[in-house]
Amino acid sequence: MPGLNQIAPAQPMRLIGTPEMPVIVDVRAPDDFAAHPYLIPTARCQPHKEVVDLLPKLDMRRVSVVCQRGLKLSEGAAALLRTAGIAAETLEGGTEAWAAAGLPMVPAAALPASHLWATRHRPKIDRIACPWAIRRFVDPAAEFLFVAPSGAAAVADRFDATPFDIEGVRFSHRGAACTFDAVLDDFGLHTEALDRLALVVRAADTDRHDLAPQAAGLLAISVGLSRQFRDDLQQLEAGMVVCDALYRWARDGHDEGHDWPAGRKA
Repeated sequence: MPGLNQIAPAQPMRLIGTPEMPVIVDVRAPDDFAAHPYLIPTARCQPHKEVVDLLPKLDMRRVSVVCQRGLKLSEGAAALLRTAGIAAETLEGGTEAWAAAGLPMVPAAALPASHLWATRHRPKIDRIACPWAIRRFVDPAAEFLFVAPSGAAAVADRFDATPFDIEGVRFSHRGAACTFDAVLDDFGLHTEALDRLALVVRAADTDRHDLAPQAAGLLAISVGLSRQFRDDLQQLEAGMVVCDALYRWARDGHDEGHDWPAGRKA
């Protein structure tokens, strides 16, 4: 059982991917990080003595502090944050316990240097689902530039942004898979729920509704959002809510049906 101001790995994993996720701060020593250069999804690295430098960015949100084994570095850093009024806790067993539980970890080498991403304007399925996955599992501070298709690659180059869902770039369609699949693959984000959601996104984005019956609904909602919003960023925010709901369906409610009134004739 976790001790005082500790949480077990399963607890933050239930929150990662939802709007209620905590800020995760990785304070591992450089040698420990070099030995295992992987991060808990959404984690940011920060030297243990400098965690208070994060205060302007925390906005009084709940913080989970992790180190290699969940001992002195994370305990001390969490205690420092609590002196500033932040609700800070440590991860029981640290990153070693997280990895031992088989929970996903993001390879640090896959992370872009910038928070900026660029893609084609007027987003629909992939260009909504990918930003959702990036913000919820990789980089909560990610920002997305929606620009004319003909200039998307050039904008990404000029603004040091990561291009996605355009031809000829790393994060794009790969064979029968869509860009959402590429994001999950490269960031090591394969869980039962995310894989179930990926099937729906792929089916909708590649017009293969035979793969998942939910694909037709996702396509309809995506087209409807594109007609409802002229501003791509407003559309993205609305789409984030849709993806949040689909993720909770994929994680907790995928086997639930609806039958009312009960016993009605088919």
